[in-house]
Amino acid sequence: MKNSSRIAAGVAGAVGGYVATFVLFSVLDLGNRADPITSGLLALFVYSPIGAIAGLVLATRLTMRSGNAESTGGLARTSLKSLGVVVLLCAAAGVTYIVYAYATATPWLNRNGGNPLLVFEVRLPAGATVPKSPQGITVELQTDLNTMPGELNPAGFYRDGDQPVIAGEVELAFRTSHRQLAVNIQGQPSRVYPIGLTARAPHTPEFGTWQRLADGSEIRYRAKWPGKT
Repeated sequence: MKNSSRIAAGVAGAVGGYVATFVLFSVLDLGNRADPITSGLLALFVYSPIGAIAGLVLATRLTMRSGNAESTGGLARTSLKSLGVVVLLCAAAGVTYIVYAYATATPWLNRNGGNPLLVFEVRLPAGATVPKSPQGITVELQTDLNTMPGELNPAGFYRDGDQPVIAGEVELAFRTSHRQLAVNIQGQPSRVYPIGLTARAPHTPEFGTWQRLADGSEIRYRAKWPGKT
């Protein structure tokens, strides 16, 4: 138990020494101002690791008795064990980052095929008309990565009192939270509805609440993933 606490203290000292050295290097502006990139790399990979080792040894030393050869040997052994733990933690962090980077290397929502859908309903203002032919209505999903034409579902059109409602769907191909749906109806102003889904757009079995534009039209939507209803 005592040895474990000493190793833990060494690990904490290494982390503290690394952070303290980096902060000190930055605050005192010890690098080359003409080459800040090289200075930053030196601080990260040279000076701060030296500070980590110094902090490790100091923290380990403070938790041990001093004054004889056995203590000196114990200090070395405990410091090496603490250093080994630090290296393993760094390796684990590196592997975790590599796995994460690989998993998110492309912005596709579903790399295995079968993109999820944005299923939507647009409730138009009272008195608005809907073209008899769906060709008079165009829908487009706009993101910071792509645009995607939507498909209308005339069988899903209905009236909510004196308000006509149109329905349709459009593919969600990319992982991004910057989405909007542009709806253009012949003879009417263009309408653009913000889509408040998260970047990964998780499946939801039911529509969200109606969201209103200034012109009185409203939209509600949900994300539908392949194989789910």
